[in-house]
Amino acid sequence: MNGPINLDRRQVLAGGGALVVSFSLSGAASAQVQGAADAKATPALPGSLKASPYLDSWLRIEADGAVTVFTGKAELGQGFKTAFQQIAAEQLDVPLASLKVVTADTGLTANEGYTSGSHSMQDSGTAILNAAAQARALLVAEAARRLELPTGGLRTGHGAVIASDGRRLTYGELVADGMLHVEAQPTSPLKDPATFTVMGQPIQRVDIPAKVTGGPAYVQDMRLPGMVHARVVRPPSYGAQLAACDTSSVETVPGMVKVIRDGNFLAVVADKEYRAIKAMQALAAAATWQEAARLPNQRDPAEILLGLQSKDSVIFERGDAAAAGRTTLEATYTRPYQSHGSIGPSCAVAQLVGDQMTVWTHTQGVYPDRQAIAEMLRVPPDRVRCIHVEGSGCYGHNGADDVAADAALIARAMPGTPVRVQWMREQEHAWEPFGPAMVTKLKASLGADGKIADWHFDVWSNTHSMRPGGAGSLLAAQHMAQPFAVPAPKPLPLPEGGGDRNAIPIYTFPNARIVHHFIPEMPLRISAMRSLGAYHNVFSIESFMDELATAAGADRVEFRLSHLDDVRGREVIAKAAERFGWTKNQERPRDRGFGFAFARYKNLAAYCAIASEVEVNRETGRARLVRAVAAVDSGQVVNPDGLTNQIEGAIVQSASWTLFESVSFDDRRITSIDWQTYPILRFDAVPDSIEVHIINRPGQPFLGSGETGQGPAAASIANAIANATGKRLRNLPLTRKRIKDAIDA
Repeated sequence: MNGPINLDRRQVLAGGGALVVSFSLSGAASAQVQGAADAKATPALPGSLKASPYLDSWLRIEADGAVTVFTGKAELGQGFKTAFQQIAAEQLDVPLASLKVVTADTGLTANEGYTSGSHSMQDSGTAILNAAAQARALLVAEAARRLELPTGGLRTGHGAVIASDGRRLTYGELVADGMLHVEAQPTSPLKDPATFTVMGQPIQRVDIPAKVTGGPAYVQDMRLPGMVHARVVRPPSYGAQLAACDTSSVETVPGMVKVIRDGNFLAVVADKEYRAIKAMQALAAAATWQEAARLPNQRDPAEILLGLQSKDSVIFERGDAAAAGRTTLEATYTRPYQSHGSIGPSCAVAQLVGDQMTVWTHTQGVYPDRQAIAEMLRVPPDRVRCIHVEGSGCYGHNGADDVAADAALIARAMPGTPVRVQWMREQEHAWEPFGPAMVTKLKASLGADGKIADWHFDVWSNTHSMRPGGAGSLLAAQHMAQPFAVPAPKPLPLPEGGGDRNAIPIYTFPNARIVHHFIPEMPLRISAMRSLGAYHNVFSIESFMDELATAAGADRVEFRLSHLDDVRGREVIAKAAERFGWTKNQERPRDRGFGFAFARYKNLAAYCAIASEVEVNRETGRARLVRAVAAVDSGQVVNPDGLTNQIEGAIVQSASWTLFESVSFDDRRITSIDWQTYPILRFDAVPDSIEVHIINRPGQPFLGSGETGQGPAAASIANAIANATGKRLRNLPLTRKRIKDAIDA
């Protein structure tokens, strides 16, 4: 893979013969775009237009009619590059082939913060939708002026404005004479969904071909002219100090270019990758470290977290004295620390040219990463440019930001030379920020009518984001001779939340009390992992709903519906149950169980219900997800195949977390440092079938869907295991040993 073309925004704006749509509508165009909006009460701009209202952040139309769409979000495999092409093509009435999408780049795109929380479609997709529609209105207004016709007599198609008498002006012709730079308006002349020809279609994803044919697809594939390879020697454990290091043995390694040391930061640079690895191994052998016992020595998550100080807050409370419970159940559920398990270890390329540092990185936030790297290098942020390039495995805060900092720090010592840094497998597993361990305690009572009369939910968790923004979040900055302090952890605010994400149930209970026990102290390095606290909270809530349904003698699907008022949620549950073939008191095959679970991600994004069939080998305890049937409502669907991919991926990923994954450690070191000590789901455990049934809502807002399936999948699997074995397991992961021990007990 060659490096992207180094344009900056000033070059883009200065491009000859191009329309850069940068909005402040006036005259006829303003009337067309503004529509019937009330001037006395201007609504907020939609999506990410709120933060980046000038649409030169979103669209560029060339004199030849080619269209470039800009997004500040990072493509991580979600498929949104294809979806954004579809949105722009639909609203502009241009061929897909004439469009390209430029993703997160501090030199070119809007600052959309992190790509996280299933916000890409909701924020960036919405901005592009409205920007394209408003640009189309501007083009029509300009054509009307030139043709001396009313706008109502014009239509658009194939990148042109066409009059009823057959005259047409291409977008390229319309922009050749220039166009007004105008600000975005709160309302847009969006096309009627009934007329869509591109949105809603299963267009093949543009990012897939290279990935399945071995082509250059990832930052790991990048090769720049004159590039050297570097490897970092990490300390053996948290807090270890470099006591001595004799570099003489390393200097004789063939191809050796340089040894770099800055405090506890130690790296080697060589002309070829394998030589860099050999030099790293030699340098690691020559280094002497002082270690101390700092870890809780593989204790149970509940024992670790409940022994730490917490800051407690009641996040939801409802009371109805008239509702009284008779039968009370209590349960505790735990989640271990878990790794992102990226298949490709984190990688970055950096180059210092003059006073400008460029970093090609698979970070999920190019602007926050730029801020952190600039602070680490002690230079102004405009001296650092971060360009997103996909990484092989991500979905959360893995080692991407750290390796970008490694590359920048090494490149500073190698002016003019591109430096590629890739972590080793054991470094990725030992040093990435893990998904936090969690504990939930639930207590509920059933009334005489068999419905839940009161509900208590307590969750203990660390923060779920220590992402960059400051240098102290970067390993390299922490290990320098003049180190940067790790920032104080903070809880993420509701309504989206962090550890308390989805802790407030979507069901309606007459009495409910939800308490978030935020734990500032972090025994292990932790940060954001896909769906944050929602994975464990939904697992806990939906497992407990099954336990309560059993105690009430009710069908598990009907029990959920009897507590749910949300109409769209009810439709999703009904769809999943129907397509699975769920019936009350249904017979199950021997050693198999059926499970069901439901959630609305963050209680404000996409809805997802999953029914599953799991087989359990009672002799070994091995559980395997055989079949999953999901229903999803994510609002208006842009690409049904892309949405299906997201739900399928969520189910497979969650099955891996739920059945296999747990970080291990002793009192000094992380010990799960490879695929043997940190097992993940393998091909022999992949489900036989996954069905995804989409409830499309044309004209409705996009709802984030990338993280809606993880929690329901976990609970559905756990409920199926309980159905198959008659034993309820509450501590993740549900390993074969735990299942076998439960069966034998």
